[in-house]
Amino acid sequence: MFTKLLIANRGEIACRIIKTAQAMGVRTVALYSDADLDARHVAMADESFYLGGSAPADSYLKGDLIIEIAKKSGAQAIHPGYGFLSENAEFALKCEQSGIAFVGPSAAAIDSMGSKSAAKEIMGAANVPLVPGYHGDVQDDDVLVSEANAMGFPLLIKAAYGGGGKGMRIVESSAEVLEAIQSARREAISSFGNDKLLMERYLRQPRHVEVQVFADSFGNCIYLSDRDCSIQRRHQKVVEEAPAPGLSDALRVSMGEAAVAAAKAINYEGAGTVEFLLDTDGSFYFMEMNTRLQVEHPVTELVTGQDLVKWQLMVASGSKLPLSQDEVRIHGHAFEVRIYAEDPQNDFLPASGKLNFLREPEQSQYVRIDSGIRENDVISNFYDPMISKLITWDESRPRALQRLVHALASYQISGLKHNIEFLANIAKHKAFANADFSTDFIERYGDALIGHDLSADAAKSKSDERQTALALAALYQLCARKADAKRCAINSDDPYSPWGAVSGFRLNSASVHQVALLDDDQHVNHLELTETQVASQCFYRLAINDTQLTLSGELIGETLHAEIAVNSQSMKSRAHKIKVPVSHVGDDFTLFIGSSSYHYQAIQSEVIEEQDNLEDTLKAPMNGTIVTHLVAVGDAVTAGQGIMVMEAMKMEYTIESPFDGIVSALFFNAGELVSDGMLLADVTVSEKE
Repeated sequence: MFTKLLIANRGEIACRIIKTAQAMGVRTVALYSDADLDARHVAMADESFYLGGSAPADSYLKGDLIIEIAKKSGAQAIHPGYGFLSENAEFALKCEQSGIAFVGPSAAAIDSMGSKSAAKEIMGAANVPLVPGYHGDVQDDDVLVSEANAMGFPLLIKAAYGGGGKGMRIVESSAEVLEAIQSARREAISSFGNDKLLMERYLRQPRHVEVQVFADSFGNCIYLSDRDCSIQRRHQKVVEEAPAPGLSDALRVSMGEAAVAAAKAINYEGAGTVEFLLDTDGSFYFMEMNTRLQVEHPVTELVTGQDLVKWQLMVASGSKLPLSQDEVRIHGHAFEVRIYAEDPQNDFLPASGKLNFLREPEQSQYVRIDSGIRENDVISNFYDPMISKLITWDESRPRALQRLVHALASYQISGLKHNIEFLANIAKHKAFANADFSTDFIERYGDALIGHDLSADAAKSKSDERQTALALAALYQLCARKADAKRCAINSDDPYSPWGAVSGFRLNSASVHQVALLDDDQHVNHLELTETQVASQCFYRLAINDTQLTLSGELIGETLHAEIAVNSQSMKSRAHKIKVPVSHVGDDFTLFIGSSSYHYQAIQSEVIEEQDNLEDTLKAPMNGTIVTHLVAVGDAVTAGQGIMVMEAMKMEYTIESPFDGIVSALFFNAGELVSDGMLLADVTVSEKE
């Protein structure tokens, strides 16, 4: 076994690898960029080395420097994690040539599966089922268009050397083919440095089922359960579970054996995942093989009771697999969701910024959190915006799902946008609970999952929750004021200080408190709370729309302990008691109610100018790079027409005209960097004839 391991990665997966390596008595070496100077994985490792600038090309993709650091540190092995250099055959080969063990398959195996086209040919020879398609080397536009028209629609265009949904387009008709090819090419070259594409028939409602395989250098290869990854957005996995629900024993074995055949066909060693599309008739087709540890490997660990990183280190150091196929046991069910810094209400645009409040669910044998982020860390726009992976396990699928719902309700984040409520809506969806899903699940139910197009009952429930949140926000403001006043009184030596007056009411007369709160919709809520006192307890009367509310409460630490009643003269007769965690930074604060979070800003009661929503559509939605202009200055455009394409976090976004008009200015050229909120273009409204 190695005595020192270098982890050529960052964030969550680096922390995950360090944890197992240190438990095995292996010293760990971390790497960091400018953005990761104080990162969690750096703090966890036994030692760390500086790589360079924040951009991956200046740091985590510098293979030669990483190997040099490995030699300097005395590390005998390099674990690449996932992403970055994990599936880079050239890097794996250089490790081998430098006498450093690469914790993964051989360079030849990576190369075999690195091209989706070549992989299809290898799998076909190994009798692994394939979806019909075009995987040829001729990549001329006219050839691809011709092949697409001959294949029929719908079809899927994919980057041959890609993954994670990058360089992928679904094409519904011949009219869309050429534009889709060119767009996929641009994204593929940007993300993977290779613009080769492949095409295949698009199955309408397949499931995405993958099989974890493991092989050693002695010719042993087994499969360790299967996983369902059908809940996807833009071909990126959102929810994963193991084992895949609803598979017959015979189908499960057939897929497992096909996955092993795929691995053996390329003399595979280490951890790998063979991904299949499972059609509604039970047929399954090879999609691709990931020659690395998958993001979703924890669900397999929880149902098998095995540590896959430990297995990786054992195999890479020359040991045999710990188990034979007959010894593999599956127990219980597990789910994983990816907590992301992104805005579901704004087309899931990635978010960056400071995570100024973080409270994670309590971990146990049922709840696991894999994370590389701590409170007050900054989510950088240079890397994937994943905050953590939340994994739950229990004896059965329904019980594991209930664990997931509860854990999501206990996960509290503020400071930036996140997808916790969106994930909770998936977990609570009836179709998901019944395992009635395919890869288009989010497309089918998306509006409801992000809180739009709700049923009448669901809309009423959400409206009531928002009203309750606003009332509690007002109550919190008053409780926070009193707490501040009390602290000032305690710290004051002046017995006549005005800070000593903390009761907030006048004898025999009601006090009226004014509160102004700006919500996430940029709406100013002017609230008036009338304070009365019964015995020694303060109550507040508040009207929101046509609803009369009575509130009382106190702030204990970071939690508001509140009582709230609707249309009641007696607070105690119909009061609802609730404990609401609150994060507070400056004038901003967030209330956490179930899986929902409600953010407000306390403001002065002046009129706030509304921003021009139309102009906002021409602003950069995040930090990124301009890819190309779609129009020129002076061109006439229609509402919704693309003005330019920008790239952020390896995804392309089209900036569209908000109305019919004339392009009067393009403020940035292709290749230029832009920051979130910058005005990218100017469109003048067309004059009516």
